[in-house]
Amino acid sequence: MKNYILKRLLYLIPVMIGVSIITFALINLAPGDPAELMLRAEGMEPTREAVEALREEMGLNDPVYVQYGKWLWGVLHLDMGKSYRTARPVTEEILDRFPATLELTVAALLFVLLFAVPAGILAALYRHAFIDHLSRILALLGASMPGFWLALLMIYFFAVKLGIFPVMGRGGPMHLVLPAVTLGFAMAAVYARLLRASMLDVLGQDFIKVARAKGLHEKWVIGRHALKNAVLPAVTMFGMSFGGLLGGSVIIETIFAWPGIGKFAVDSIFNRDYPVIQGYVLFMAVIFVVANLLVDISYGLLDPRIRLERRS
Repeated sequence: MKNYILKRLLYLIPVMIGVSIITFALINLAPGDPAELMLRAEGMEPTREAVEALREEMGLNDPVYVQYGKWLWGVLHLDMGKSYRTARPVTEEILDRFPATLELTVAALLFVLLFAVPAGILAALYRHAFIDHLSRILALLGASMPGFWLALLMIYFFAVKLGIFPVMGRGGPMHLVLPAVTLGFAMAAVYARLLRASMLDVLGQDFIKVARAKGLHEKWVIGRHALKNAVLPAVTMFGMSFGGLLGGSVIIETIFAWPGIGKFAVDSIFNRDYPVIQGYVLFMAVIFVVANLLVDISYGLLDPRIRLERRS
């Protein structure tokens, strides 16, 4: 297992270098002069002399490969540059807002688990019953309804009409309910159907029949034998979902004015704050890669057959 983890960590190096090159190239192709934008953000008149002086100071007159080398060297030392709008280090800006995004992501995943696991198990145990048809309807709604539309519906009914939950901002647990449910609804519906299909496949296996023939209680058969094997396909999606929620909560954070890195990235795009955009893309790439690594490690912990294959 240690050799496998080390090998996967070595694979991260070319992936991250490729992501950094693509991100840096796309940002440099974007319209607008960073020096001029920075002067305007500080409330100064972007005269030709001031722009040229600032470009020289920022190293923007250097060749592109030199600029990339300096930026990459800074990234290796956790220095992604400074924001044009706030003049603060990008790393600090992202880390200050990351706890809010992580809080929203964990709450959304908790909602997914509380909804998808019981719904998937019950839909498999009571196939073609009411709970199975209901899970199909919810899965269809979750897959077809855009997140921003669901967010607006949640705000209209539960905040404006009923006044149960607050509309915007980050505060107590009540502020977390609407954005977390909105963010996790589509994923919960998909997970419920995936777990149902996986449970039906496992329940038809011979070892389940043997366990029932031995007289084991149905709770033990479902919880200890069937569910443990049925959850493996969902583990892969779970790791991808975690990274996707961290990066894909941009729209939800913007609608609910949630002060996370997603909303911060949208504001930076409108303000053409290029160092922040570069830092955000690179940060999310690291999150995705680490999430995939943790999923692969958890596979070996959950399924002994995978550990034996790796040893062989």
